[in-house]
Amino acid sequence: MRLLVIDTATQALSVALLEDGAPIGQFHEIVGRGHAEALLPAIAALPDGGRADAIAVDVGPGSFTGVRIGIAAARALALAWDISLHGFSAPSLIAAQAARDHGQGPLIVTITGGHGELFWQSFTADGQSATDEIRSTPITELASRIDAPVIYGTGAEALVTARGSGTAVTLYPDASVWPLIAALPGLPPSPIYGRGADAKTMAERGLS
Repeated sequence: MRLLVIDTATQALSVALLEDGAPIGQFHEIVGRGHAEALLPAIAALPDGGRADAIAVDVGPGSFTGVRIGIAAARALALAWDISLHGFSAPSLIAAQAARDHGQGPLIVTITGGHGELFWQSFTADGQSATDEIRSTPITELASRIDAPVIYGTGAEALVTARGSGTAVTLYPDASVWPLIAALPGLPPSPIYGRGADAKTMAERGLS
């Protein structure tokens, strides 16, 4: 059984080909906004061009563009190869990494959002979700609400700086550790944006 894991929800581009749960090929690099150009070549460089029996893709939240790029590529490959596709969330993968490497709870996972906000979710020390809802909150507001001594994720440094205390552990989702969340129910391969769209219709803006 081979699984192709695709993660483009953050500044990292992370892909891995797993065989019976073990990585046989992987690529993980901080590319910023270069996902569109680098994703397919990264997959093609995996063993057998990344060909798998199923695909798992990060559905967010995170970068609006990055999430959409990853899902679009995953859907296209799943259709071309006639294989199954399911999603997973960025916070769940980061929490699993934090639980494995640090093992202290509660785990507060943060992901850089837009407009001075952070996506965040709370997990128990073993990486299990303590709150099903993924929230998007202004950093200044979150700084007064979250007192956990250690903050994880891509938004950790920003939150700790705003608070003036604590330890930031910057973690990006790593596709190769997907087996850590293999027992979680798969999500639909549709974006989790975590907050409303910036663009509004004319009616929403009160225009006719």
